[in-house]
Amino acid sequence: MIVVGQLLLLVLIANGAPVIARYLFGRRWDRALDGGRRFVDGRPWLGPSKTIRGIAAAVLCTSVAAVVIGLPASIGLQVALGAMLGDLLSSFTKRRLGIPSSAMALGLDQIPEVLSPALLVSSELGITPIGIVGVVTAFVVLGLVLSRILFALNIRRRPF
Repeated sequence: MIVVGQLLLLVLIANGAPVIARYLFGRRWDRALDGGRRFVDGRPWLGPSKTIRGIAAAVLCTSVAAVVIGLPASIGLQVALGAMLGDLLSSFTKRRLGIPSSAMALGLDQIPEVLSPALLVSSELGITPIGIVGVVTAFVVLGLVLSRILFALNIRRRPF
């Protein structure tokens, strides 16, 4: 049960680090991953809110946090990369559906960015399928609550 909590914490850090980095650094180092390029449908690949800085913040913060809570840095790295991959998949899908960058798509915004890292590290951490469901459920709920708190503190641009 403790490893499920550790995984949840790492996923929250991985997904929160880019938000905090944007708050701390503003427009510095916010180069878009897709470089403003468009997919064959004429829409952006990902959009301007998916940045190199965000990926770097997630990888650095989550790797350090893993060590602090007694897990190998490699677990933090896997969680960060899995979360960012899930987030990029979500953004790519949202652009294909015509959903603007940073607009809310309940479920699509949360599930890929928690399920991907959970699947990546579950066997290494000994997390069962029920544990994965628990992490996903807790992340969706906590993510929505924390987003509203960060919005109220003027750290996040939108309350979702």
